[in-house]
Amino acid sequence: MMNRLLKSATAAAAGALLSTALALPATAQNVEVSFFYPVAVGGPITKIIDQYAADFQKENPTIKVTPIYAGTYQETIVKALTAHKSGTPPVISVLLSTDMFSLIDEDAIIPIDTFIKTDADKKWLGSFFPAFMKNSQTGGKTWGVPFQRSTVVLYWNKEAFKEAGLDPNKAPANWNELIEFGKKLTKRDASGNVTQWGVQVPSSGFPYWLFQTFTTQNGVEIMNQAGDTTYYDKPEVVQALQYWVDLSAKHKVMAPGVIEWGTTPKDFFEKKAAMIYTTTGNLTNIKNNAKFDFGVAMLPQGKKRGSPTGGGNFYVFKKSTPEQQAAAVKFIQWITSPERAAQWGIDTGYVAVRADAWETPAMKKYVEGFPAAAVARDQLQYSVAELSTHENQRVTKALNDGLQAALTGAKTPEQAMKDSQAEAARILRPYKK
Repeated sequence: MMNRLLKSATAAAAGALLSTALALPATAQNVEVSFFYPVAVGGPITKIIDQYAADFQKENPTIKVTPIYAGTYQETIVKALTAHKSGTPPVISVLLSTDMFSLIDEDAIIPIDTFIKTDADKKWLGSFFPAFMKNSQTGGKTWGVPFQRSTVVLYWNKEAFKEAGLDPNKAPANWNELIEFGKKLTKRDASGNVTQWGVQVPSSGFPYWLFQTFTTQNGVEIMNQAGDTTYYDKPEVVQALQYWVDLSAKHKVMAPGVIEWGTTPKDFFEKKAAMIYTTTGNLTNIKNNAKFDFGVAMLPQGKKRGSPTGGGNFYVFKKSTPEQQAAAVKFIQWITSPERAAQWGIDTGYVAVRADAWETPAMKKYVEGFPAAAVARDQLQYSVAELSTHENQRVTKALNDGLQAALTGAKTPEQAMKDSQAEAARILRPYKK
């Protein structure tokens, strides 16, 4: 029933778009570019996107970019693929960088390389941080263009550090210090109940993403670049999970069980956790709502530093016309220019996706007044691709289920990862070359 409703709603939306396009003067110059964007209607982000569309049309009067606010990332890809199957997809959409293989498997998108003709085009495509391109390229082709991207960073409460006798300006540098600091920061009342946890690493919503911080720091990646093989049961992966489990089970510096992704910033504001792992995309939220002095740092290192990247890319859909596709790429190039990439980062908290954006006067001024904004950028040199494979949602769920089984004590880390790997291997078998 829900699928039928979704298809009906999507077809209606697509029909409305078609009517709008037909209402334009019938000249070869006028092109409409429908643009699915993953956010609910309303709020500051939609105003920014609407303004970009209007500004672009002023500079390019024959191209009309029409933003359509499609809900969450998950809702947006369902709507985009449903529209693709009905023959009326958006021209462009911002979807998760990890959706790349799913979109390729559905034959829904075209490589960006198709439109790279001039030296200026080549320079533009080569301008993005290499870490962000790891989730944008496969098989020698570029399928996505980085737009709203992030990494995981550490936030800490400087007041809590001071109260615990720690240097408020020094974050834990490594895994041992994370435990050591966590013990000093965990507070209990007279009855032994915890009133403040030392550290909080969320394990709902995106458990695999937070887990990749530990695997990366333990010197191992959990999938290959071709997206047809996972390494969930490697010894270094199991060791990384054991460390995460031990933060609560052994060292008692983190709450046991599953910790909610959505409430983690709130727990930080309410001083229920002195240190938290979360996305740099929460930077503006924390800056606006923390009633205490806080710090932002790269994640504590294990054998090495590291974090997966995250966030969304632009994709160009295959069933749009060549004129629409060319207009779409022109818009993508325009919106990812150094100045706009810088302003987008300042306005939203996402990482400006190209190095020269950080050299613009606006970004230099912002970082000078708020140095924490540059932490995620500096961490990119140690970053790896976010988990992305064929059948990505099912393969990711296999890992998430194992992680939560280990964190709740239902399975040992070793058994959990063995089971997750067996399930992922079963799902990916048809894609093995």
